[in-house]
Amino acid sequence: MSSAVSLNGFLMLTKPKALFVYYVLALLLLVLDLWTKALATEHLNYAEPVVLTSFFNLTLLHNTGAAFSFLSSAGGWQHWLFGGIASIISVVLVVWIYRAPASAVLLKFSLALILAGALGNLWDRVTLGYVVDFIQWHYKDYYWPAFNIADAAISVGAVAMVIDSFRASRRD
Repeated sequence: MSSAVSLNGFLMLTKPKALFVYYVLALLLLVLDLWTKALATEHLNYAEPVVLTSFFNLTLLHNTGAAFSFLSSAGGWQHWLFGGIASIISVVLVVWIYRAPASAVLLKFSLALILAGALGNLWDRVTLGYVVDFIQWHYKDYYWPAFNIADAAISVGAVAMVIDSFRASRRD
């Protein structure tokens, strides 16, 4: 029996136990995100890259906009807009995980990742007024916008959701 089948069987436990797994996953990722942001804030100087490899830096930045600093210079109203959107999305995701069938393992996994990311960035927006970013990839002089664990969780969750949608369309 493959590990994917056994994991699938594990995550298809009774509804309360299965929900617990997804909500705990979201909580653990949220804690990891907040912890790494706190470490970055404590140990990195703002906008001063710490070179780790030829393609990877740690660079503390504050993002007042959306993904990849979109609307970061909009004057402050975006703080409330993005906070409100993240709050609504978080509630929708909690309910969606609860209502999804036990067999929708990849979907619930992806929703848990997106939930963790939304809550991590929401926490920053509410408590700090900006999102702490510190992970920076680059190739030569091309730099990808800095991001954090929450952003990575949202991105991986979105990709997993797309994969699940293709898998679900094949099952239909």
